[in-house]
Amino acid sequence: MSDEQCTETYTHKARVQAAMHHLVDGPTAARLAKTFRALSDPNRVRIVSLLSQAELCVCDLAAALSMSQSAVSHQLRSLRDLRLVRWRREGRQIFYALDDEHVSDLFSRGLDHVAHL
Repeated sequence: MSDEQCTETYTHKARVQAAMHHLVDGPTAARLAKTFRALSDPNRVRIVSLLSQAELCVCDLAAALSMSQSAVSHQLRSLRDLRLVRWRREGRQIFYALDDEHVSDLFSRGLDHVAHL
């Protein structure tokens, strides 16, 4: 038996009941898992890091990341589909930004977490 498993079977009913009030439902858990899966790609994390500082067009992102515009656009599509980034058109250019402060906060907290590991 592993050190990480209980050696005795006993259910703490009051603790389980209290925890159940915070259990997320299946659809919410699936959406959150998709969000974290989107952030599991290093290129997408790097895009989010740039967009956390400024609104940038695809050309700017491609230059900063040394990637093709096509590759950046592909990554942005995934982020856009999950509402992590938004876009706006200005003339012939498309500018991207983080969708809202929740995305910025999620990214910042993730950075804080990995910084103290």
